[in-house]
Amino acid sequence: LCVVFFSLQVLNEKKLQEVDSLWKEFETPEKANKIVKLKHFEKFQDTTEALAASTALVEGKLSKNLKKILKKIVAKDAHEQLAVADAKLGGVIKEKLNLSCIHSPMVTELMRGIRSQVEGLITGLPSREMAAMCLGLAHSLSRYKLKFSPDKVDTMIIQAISLLDDLDKELNNYIMRCREWYGWHFPELGKIITDNLTYCKCVRKVGDRSNFASSDVSDILPEEIEEDVKAAAEISMGTEVSEEDINNIIHLCDQVIEISEYRTQLYDYLKNRMMAIAPNLTVMVGELVGARLIAHAGSLLNLAKHPASTVQLLGAEKALFRALKTKRDTPKFGLIYHASLVGQSNTKNKGKISRMLAAKTALTIRYDALGENTSAEMGAENRLKVETRLRLLEERGIRRISGTGKALAKTDKYQNKSEIKVFDPSADSTLPVVSKKRKIQEVDEQDTEVAVKAKKFKAEMK
Repeated sequence: LCVVFFSLQVLNEKKLQEVDSLWKEFETPEKANKIVKLKHFEKFQDTTEALAASTALVEGKLSKNLKKILKKIVAKDAHEQLAVADAKLGGVIKEKLNLSCIHSPMVTELMRGIRSQVEGLITGLPSREMAAMCLGLAHSLSRYKLKFSPDKVDTMIIQAISLLDDLDKELNNYIMRCREWYGWHFPELGKIITDNLTYCKCVRKVGDRSNFASSDVSDILPEEIEEDVKAAAEISMGTEVSEEDINNIIHLCDQVIEISEYRTQLYDYLKNRMMAIAPNLTVMVGELVGARLIAHAGSLLNLAKHPASTVQLLGAEKALFRALKTKRDTPKFGLIYHASLVGQSNTKNKGKISRMLAAKTALTIRYDALGENTSAEMGAENRLKVETRLRLLEERGIRRISGTGKALAKTDKYQNKSEIKVFDPSADSTLPVVSKKRKIQEVDEQDTEVAVKAKKFKAEMK
């Protein structure tokens, strides 16, 4: 199958000015031939050549075949304008061939009309062959896009972070089951060894608790903990289990160790992928939070289309709509809450830091998705700004608005004054301490004095 390059010449330019009614001129092939006519025809040798030219047009690039055709047109009609459907391609043609190009709503309507009557404008091509050519080229172009799509790498990150979360859940269930199962036989071991992977390695190597006395687990445990484990094994209150039970527990420990090793390998793979695809985003929020943001949005390009406010609340949609429905306070952060910068700040400043971090993260996402540079310098600069802002908030160096303008809050400078206190000997007194409490006799005497004064006052009044 072969497809073609062809160029058309406009015959009646006055009718092109009426954009709204231009479609009427392409209702039939006869009307279309009165507006445009075939100027140049060039066919491709095979589908591979056609695919290369099509992909170049889609990406806004000038292919070799198109360049040759346009050079021929320039040689004959250098004064004519070339109507192009893609403004980017028009800019490339104008730059390389110095050919005047035009792109407007009129050109868009003209291209739509030409596509609808292309079989009548190009004679000698049966409609069946034309449909077969279009279908073959469309399939080839779709396969090419799928094969070389940059979004395909995003899919790997989405699958990796989803698998990492699934592995964490399964590991948690397996370890909990292993501790509970072996705890019936040796319950004291779970309190002595807190690390899950070390616990499973120790159980797999020793098996029955009676073997701890003769086993050497110095390659797994420190010397102090090893002594505690051996001492606890001698006086353990656990029940006796059969050898078959121990074998099943050891098999479960093997599964836990294998999954843990694979999880470590998967985390390294995800870290390398994130640094290759979104280095600035990784520097800002870390590889795990960055991967979860990409997975939640669907792709890095979709995430780049979100504003900073959406990035800040991504992952907290339920809480947001519940707050809007009940007219309560909306949430301040979503997945970005797990970033290290938000975790470093205190509770009072988490909202401010998450808002600023989301703003800088949105910039780095767009830089990673749409920029050509793959360095992480921009992410490092923005992270430094957020860290500086966090330090200012933590030190309470917030700017306040005064009558004369903005000024830093003034605080008294702390000066360390070392005062030497001398012992005061006058504090030592040998006199007896007088009690502050009044005696009963003193209280009675005061009451009688008050009564006498009251009688005198009444007598004077009479």
